[in-house]
Amino acid sequence: MHGSGDGDEGGRRTGLLAQLRRPPGGRAGRIMLVSLFTDRTGSGVWAAACVLYFTEVGHLTAGRVGLLLGAASVAGIAGSPLAGRLAASFGVRPVLIGCHLARVAALVAVLFCDSFAPLLLAVAVNALGDRAARAMEMLFATEVAGERRSVYRALSRTAMNAGYAAGAGLAALGLAVGTPTAYRVLLLADVASFLVSTALVAAIREPHRDGRAPAGGDRPAAADAADGPRPSPWRDGGYLRFVVLDCALTIDDAILNVGLPLWLIHATGAPHALVPAFLAINTVLVVVSQLRVTTLVRTPRQAVRAVPLYGFAVLGACAAMAAAAPAGPLGASLLLLLAAVLVTFAELLRSVVSWELSVALAPERARAEYLGVAGMAQSTEKAAGPLLLTGAVLAAGPAGWLALGAATTAVAYLQRRSAAARLAAQAAPAADAGAGADAGAGAVLSR
Repeated sequence: MHGSGDGDEGGRRTGLLAQLRRPPGGRAGRIMLVSLFTDRTGSGVWAAACVLYFTEVGHLTAGRVGLLLGAASVAGIAGSPLAGRLAASFGVRPVLIGCHLARVAALVAVLFCDSFAPLLLAVAVNALGDRAARAMEMLFATEVAGERRSVYRALSRTAMNAGYAAGAGLAALGLAVGTPTAYRVLLLADVASFLVSTALVAAIREPHRDGRAPAGGDRPAAADAADGPRPSPWRDGGYLRFVVLDCALTIDDAILNVGLPLWLIHATGAPHALVPAFLAINTVLVVVSQLRVTTLVRTPRQAVRAVPLYGFAVLGACAAMAAAAPAGPLGASLLLLLAAVLVTFAELLRSVVSWELSVALAPERARAEYLGVAGMAQSTEKAAGPLLLTGAVLAAGPAGWLALGAATTAVAYLQRRSAAARLAAQAAPAADAGAGADAGAGAVLSR
């Protein structure tokens, strides 16, 4: 125990750049961080350019673009559990390579689609591969980083956000040109990023799985060591409840990317030029603060205690947005910027807490399948979150935002109670086994 504590202290004293050079997982962890940066750079390019590509090159109406992206989000929900099931049979590395290659094929197909139906299929396959790849990245980090998985999560988010920022910058160059050829080049840049990521993943050995629970966690390895049929997340009501509640605890993404910009434009007097500042604040704070936030959540029990903080952060952001409606331009601007900071803090917490609990609450023997199902939470929110905000919250005005914040806080407390109960249930068999072992030893000594 003393050695573990020293390691934690050392991790807190080590700066971000030093951690990136020597991340948990050694060489494999370092290569994967480069792969994540490369992948997200291409994804940042395509995210910034896809709507204009579909409009200017595909000649789609705004309604069809919305349908295309919405259907892709729904298709992406199946990516995580599908990848988790495949990884249980074939391993993380080959499935992740397959995900990257599927995205390559899908985006190349987009270049040659001349009607809506095949374009819809290609974009759906790309979304499916994207969500599946993220589930595999999560599983990879869990298996190579061990007790330092929360640190690796922070480093990976730093690499990913830096990649998105770089991709957005590259996309700006192509969008400034504004020709169909420029849009096609941007799409091919995304394809190239997937090919490079594939090569990087191919250079990594398959993470070693030895059947032990992550060191430093609160759950015992003995809890999963018993013989019996392989557990299924689809028949595990407690874990499914965690995933359902987690869907509501990822609403920060929709608030930042959909709610804040639309609320600013339609309900406040803040200048429209403020919209890009929301993403800039988010990107900078994630890169600078993710590792610091991670030091607060290093064990499952710490994650359980931190869940309500997410609800309070979202509640604060929603209250600031509600108060911005009647305020003047300056007041509204300051309140909306405050909301962007609070929702980013919620994101920082969620990224660590959700991941730590999704790993800790899953049986070791079926971790791949369980984490695949856990990955559905974010995919579901991406499909349903914008609809919730535009169809209900924004329509209800300031009261809608206050209701959303209160509901999120209530769900956070439900998640805390549910997760704490499951952790306690997982610890009970090991405690009983330990007591039995002590009793047996006592009997031997008494003889």
